[in-house]
Amino acid sequence: MSRNDLNTEIQTLGPAKIDSPIKKKTTSKFSKRFISDKDKILVNIKTDHLIFDLTPEGKMQGFELAGPREKIYFDPSKVKCAITTCGGLCPGLNDIIRAVVLELFHNYNAKNIYGIRHGLEGFIPKYGHELVDLNPKSVAGIQDRGGTILGSSRGSQDIPLIVDCLERMNIGILFMVGGDGTLMAAKKISEEVLKRKLKISIIGIPKTIDNDIHLVSRSFGFDTAVDIATDAIKGAHNEAEAYPNGVGLIKLMGRHSGFLAATTALAQQDANFVLIPEIDIDLYGPNGFLAAVENRIQTSKHAVIITAEGAGQSFFKNQKKEYDASGNLKLNDIGIFLKDEIEKWFKKKKTTISLKYIDPSYMIRSLPANANDSVFCGLLGRDAVHAGMAGKTKLLISFWNNHYVHIPMDASAGKRKSIDPQGRLWQSVLEATGQEDFF
Repeated sequence: MSRNDLNTEIQTLGPAKIDSPIKKKTTSKFSKRFISDKDKILVNIKTDHLIFDLTPEGKMQGFELAGPREKIYFDPSKVKCAITTCGGLCPGLNDIIRAVVLELFHNYNAKNIYGIRHGLEGFIPKYGHELVDLNPKSVAGIQDRGGTILGSSRGSQDIPLIVDCLERMNIGILFMVGGDGTLMAAKKISEEVLKRKLKISIIGIPKTIDNDIHLVSRSFGFDTAVDIATDAIKGAHNEAEAYPNGVGLIKLMGRHSGFLAATTALAQQDANFVLIPEIDIDLYGPNGFLAAVENRIQTSKHAVIITAEGAGQSFFKNQKKEYDASGNLKLNDIGIFLKDEIEKWFKKKKTTISLKYIDPSYMIRSLPANANDSVFCGLLGRDAVHAGMAGKTKLLISFWNNHYVHIPMDASAGKRKSIDPQGRLWQSVLEATGQEDFF
């Protein structure tokens, strides 16, 4: 057994004393079952070795199960709710917005729902972004559209000013949809709210195509991204096969983690090489990547390469570091770099190749969610509402060990999950591609 000091306790604004409106709709044994705060999902269990995570007191650690509570904190007839979408676009954002609005409106009879335009900018007076009244009519059909009807933005904003806005609007529940930067902002907003002793619930809904948020098994939009990326792989493979010495090179999202590149390679097993941020490669040596591509061309006359956008950043050590509006390090373009290096390599070998470079990133980000992601978004959005109405705060809704759970923001924000080079996912990629050892 192993001991882990991870704090899984969820903060609340106070005792939940109001009967949930959902209670009136539970008329048969098939009706909705309420969740108790005592219902837990184990943080970690490895049945092959019987390893459990324990608290310092020796108790098994568990995350609070998400879902409707029999007693709620907020009076649905009076509570004002707001939702904002931040950071890069992602399939499913509109599905999340719609699920939150419909759950609040129809199941909790909460009618005061506002959309904050353009992410965190929407809280700051100088930008002048207007509020959006959200109701079933305004969200009808938005699940069929890509992007987000609320707009988005990047970059940090003044946390006290954001909380000032929440106070002025008399917001009771704020739903924040975004990636790691947004969750960090949500954590700081929660802390400022608690510092002022305000009764505002802050609920995070994690969003990233990279699927790299700590303590989140799956993030919405990832399934759609894999679907669309497989089409890019098919196209690259067809192009590579159609020409003598054809090379198809595809760059996919994945700043720090290669989940999309690896999963897409397994979904459409036409790739011969997969490069991810977690594993450095030798580019030029006799056992390096370029020599491996040359060997593939000599033996099979074509090659398909997938690279995550964050792979190979060690090749740019001498370049000046730049940061975007959100404070993220701007990545050097590994796709263009590899394209140039592959062409130089074969030119020196006096071998003619036909290289096609494909970057479908922005097409993937801006398209609607597929059916699986739409269902997933609906579940996340509804559980976010249940948590907020129960007066819980400073948490994010996560999918963990096949259940929807509440994760304290302190436990996840600022951390990142990555591919284990010894784990099943990466080992399966090596088996599927047969790529040589050029690491």
